[in-house]
Amino acid sequence: MKKLILKKTTHRLLLSAQKEYKIPYHNELNDEQYKAVMHNDGAALVIAGAGTGKTRTLVYRVARLVEDGIPPENILLLTFTKKSSAEMTRRASLLLDGRCDKISGGTFHSFAHQILRKYAPLVGLDRNFSILDQSDAEDTINLLRAQLGLEKSKRRFPQKQTLIAMYSASINRCTPIAEIIEKQYNRFVEDTEQIQKIIQNYIQYKRRHNLLDYDDLLVYLLSLLNGKGSTDIRRKYRYIMVDEYQDTNSLQHEIVVALAGERENVMAVGDDAQSIYSFRGANYQNIMKFPESFSNCTLITISKNYRSTTQILDVANEIIKNASVKYEKELSSSVVGIDAPIIVSMSDEHQQSEFVVQQILTAREEGVSLSEIAVLFRSGYMSFDLEIELNRANIPFRKFGGMKFMESSHIKDLLAFFRVLYNQRDVVSWHRLLLLLEGVGPRTSSQIVDSISAGQITIEDYSTIEGFRGNEGILDLFGTIRIASKNKDDIAQNAAKFSYFYRPILKKKYDDFAKRWKDIEMFIAICERYDTLATFLSDMALDAPVESTDVDPEESQDEHLTLSTIHSAKGLEWNTVFVIWALDGRFPSAKALNSLEDTEEERRLLYVAVTRAKEKLFITYPTNIYDRETGYVLGSPSRFLDAISEEAADRYVLVSQIEE
Repeated sequence: MKKLILKKTTHRLLLSAQKEYKIPYHNELNDEQYKAVMHNDGAALVIAGAGTGKTRTLVYRVARLVEDGIPPENILLLTFTKKSSAEMTRRASLLLDGRCDKISGGTFHSFAHQILRKYAPLVGLDRNFSILDQSDAEDTINLLRAQLGLEKSKRRFPQKQTLIAMYSASINRCTPIAEIIEKQYNRFVEDTEQIQKIIQNYIQYKRRHNLLDYDDLLVYLLSLLNGKGSTDIRRKYRYIMVDEYQDTNSLQHEIVVALAGERENVMAVGDDAQSIYSFRGANYQNIMKFPESFSNCTLITISKNYRSTTQILDVANEIIKNASVKYEKELSSSVVGIDAPIIVSMSDEHQQSEFVVQQILTAREEGVSLSEIAVLFRSGYMSFDLEIELNRANIPFRKFGGMKFMESSHIKDLLAFFRVLYNQRDVVSWHRLLLLLEGVGPRTSSQIVDSISAGQITIEDYSTIEGFRGNEGILDLFGTIRIASKNKDDIAQNAAKFSYFYRPILKKKYDDFAKRWKDIEMFIAICERYDTLATFLSDMALDAPVESTDVDPEESQDEHLTLSTIHSAKGLEWNTVFVIWALDGRFPSAKALNSLEDTEEERRLLYVAVTRAKEKLFITYPTNIYDRETGYVLGSPSRFLDAISEEAADRYVLVSQIEE
């Protein structure tokens, strides 16, 4: 009898022994990444934590499928931006060869557009349909709104941008428009019937004129996948990969399930802990319930982080460990940092700003480039005070995900009051204020401004205004400024007066009044610090406007600090990160505290912020916050900080700062 000797091996070795690949996958990937790359048939959910090489994993899987003989045109890669799809395809081609250029890739919308051009008749469309961009869609719905006579309504009615946003939310969340209005646009509940009528007219108008908006592309694609054209489409796309699955909305999830069909060869890659876009329609349940959508789903977790130090990851892990619903994972790193993350308590917002500026200057002295430093916050208005301090310190910065302080139209409106108070012949500011008033157009405004320039009308004597059209509002405006002129240097008191006058104008002018009013409350708090009008206006004169969107690290070669909302910073990284305003009521926001689901998303938001840092992390909060009614009140640190142990982070109270 022969003697058999068994040698223990691993699944990885067995797989690699079966096939010789051009790319040494087992050498270039870690065990977790390798498992995802080598996954073959059937559904798979890859939970890839922050900084774990998610893109690398997708690129290698594309290459591996092609090496295994899958025709590139049978592979579909769906991403959330054209740029990321093109980048993955390019990297796969460099890794393997030009065959990878032939894979089908793009966003959900671009893929839908491509498919519908071919199969349009199957869903009742002409192949030569036109696509409405955002601006076209808004103008179309505004036309229909006007035809119903609603622009003449005495009551506030949603603007065209808001109507399109309502419709889009209804489509992408697969939720009736009435429910969207009740939950997100409560102030327009009384107008629900009229809004529904406009939306119905909008749908019919598009159908009549062979028009599709962006949302229609997905609606018709799903209809196609559930109808006659589905077999051909599924036969072509045998292997489907979807990036950032935690950001998909309900409609996109249904498309993925329909596209997979009985073969179920779909791999979703994402991170439940980074699901932070519910306000854009993203559905957290898509990634949590993904395995339930398929008969046999493989769950793969990638947790080895290549970005941050172990100390920073300890903080991130402790923040997310108390999440009510999550996939279990713990980020790890082989990089041991020098400094532990720091949590600092300040007396007030201004001290917080001064501390951040001082630490930035220190980092620069230590050789850290400004482009390697970011200050992150929950909402755009939270950086207003810091922007002023950065300007004083001559630190160049760019802001993303929210307007710079001086770029906001409502802040510009308020500053116009102060500017005419300081200089009665500031014609630009007078025009800005006068055109805010009902019944005042360019002609009337020009006549009044000409009279002011000629000295015929002054803040002290404006009796001749009674002859102008819309004179009641004009008289109120001059009266308000005249009262303020009695004590020009009482900045905070005058800010309160001007805000009281401006409030009904703001409410009528903008659908997002509540959000903008928060900015104004922050503006009033900043005014408390000033005791001369000249100094105040000097500090308000910040640098030139810069467009504020999601951060693009390649958009400028100039060295500058990054200020960003956390939502706009996802996917990026910096050497040093400051997370400011970690205060209950601000982060998590007061509104989020009304719902467990929303509070949990705020927890994930802090997790995303923390995992942007590579080497140094500061979390700060002021203990005294300004309340317009009662003055300064005591605030509480963010409840999420309670989960961070003393071993994970050093905690400090800023007692004072030494003047140099």
